[in-house]
Amino acid sequence: MSDQQPYIVDPPARPALRKSLGVLDGVAIAASSTAATTSIGIGLGVTAGVVGLHLPAIMLLAFLPVLGIAGAYSRLNKVEPNAGNGYVWVGRSLTPWLGFMVGWVNIVAVVAFLAYTTAVTGSALIQLAGDAGLHRVGGLALDPGSTAQTTAVGILVLVAVTLTAVTGIRTAARLQAGLLVFEYVVLLGFCGYGIVTGPHDFSLSWFDPFAIPSPTALAQGLLLSVFCYWGFESAFSVNEEVRDPRDASRAGLTTLFTMLGLFLLGSIAFQRVLSEEELVGHGAEGLAFFGERLASQPWAALPLIALMFSAVASLQAGVIPTARAMFAMSRDRTLGPVWSKVSPRYGTPAAGTVLIGALASVFAALALVIPRLADMIMATVSAVGIVVALSYALTALAAAVRFRALLREDLWQGVRAVVLPTLSAAALLGLGGYLGWSFYTSADHFEVSADNGWFLLFTPLAMIASGFVAAAWARWVRRSPYFHTGAGTDADAPQLLATSR
Repeated sequence: MSDQQPYIVDPPARPALRKSLGVLDGVAIAASSTAATTSIGIGLGVTAGVVGLHLPAIMLLAFLPVLGIAGAYSRLNKVEPNAGNGYVWVGRSLTPWLGFMVGWVNIVAVVAFLAYTTAVTGSALIQLAGDAGLHRVGGLALDPGSTAQTTAVGILVLVAVTLTAVTGIRTAARLQAGLLVFEYVVLLGFCGYGIVTGPHDFSLSWFDPFAIPSPTALAQGLLLSVFCYWGFESAFSVNEEVRDPRDASRAGLTTLFTMLGLFLLGSIAFQRVLSEEELVGHGAEGLAFFGERLASQPWAALPLIALMFSAVASLQAGVIPTARAMFAMSRDRTLGPVWSKVSPRYGTPAAGTVLIGALASVFAALALVIPRLADMIMATVSAVGIVVALSYALTALAAAVRFRALLREDLWQGVRAVVLPTLSAAALLGLGGYLGWSFYTSADHFEVSADNGWFLLFTPLAMIASGFVAAAWARWVRRSPYFHTGAGTDADAPQLLATSR
């Protein structure tokens, strides 16, 4: 192709996703991706290890910038619904290089998330087997804290949910809706009971962010909490498959406020029932221990079953939006053509969905270099928290740039569309930068360990650097027109006509 030759996709050949979703389907996908039960069952213990008994405060504080980000997503989605969302919006409003990087780090972050959630799923299944009296298979003693065992079991589950996602997003949404109903009934029941009967006195200091031990603890706790909210934007990744693009915005915002309520309920209940030492010490088994403190078997197994359902749903919900993001990028020729192949039978990016599941399985196996599940969780959450904050911040800045004219036309709308996203972006960028600096200064050597600051800093930096390498390949080898226009392919446009340089 010559430098001036236009790149044209003939309309009949243009891949298109089947529009079959409503707002409730979007809520099911976004809520499953956010995985409130998993975040409460595991994330609260990890976060408490940083901020102590101030979980309600950190959850409320983290919600504020995330709400600003959600407003930016919603407004951008109204004017340009696209499966690539942040990748397209940042590329158009800021620069294609940053847009590609947003798309890339989201993909890498989800693959890392799937790798750790695979182990979480396996851990829940092995714990359930132990509760049922199965403690050995052959000569192998089952250990829910063993990363090798939990990863092996979890990969089998990941394969199953990936194949379900291939058959159709409506089928996947219905499955996730059923899992969510069970999860939330159990979660609300146990947390409500824990708040009423817990042995530890309620304290208003739990809501005091100024009582958090140090600025570093505050920054790390905020990013861990942002990670807990991560996933609400999955509703925007399926915006080409909803019948009305506004349904994606409604689903995303509904999910976000639901998560806030659940996280506050869970954090108060956990601190009413468990001491700080118990909350921090049980890590990946936190929800199971919480259930055992409140009920005897078989009722005590219900929170563990809910955790397993949440992990299974979040595995599938992780695969679905990632495949759509890569579909959008492939449509722009920033990724290879395999990612934009749509199954004529199911109307889904089937090949890409299978490849995402395969990649996550490989990364889950590679994560075995960290021998304990709790270490793997902490390392993954810290790395993903930083890149998610960066992705959110750039998307919010894209909204501020795109709608900056509203400041002159309508002050109130300008504050909502420009000022609030800018403040949210600044807060997340500042937190990420401060935390990265604290990681750098906390160690004097590199070690593959969840408590080594250089390792915790290297992981997100490697994710970001790999994005610019992949962008360079797309720009100069694939000659993608995206890097000339900064605009992604409009799924409903009659044709794509762009000049490649």
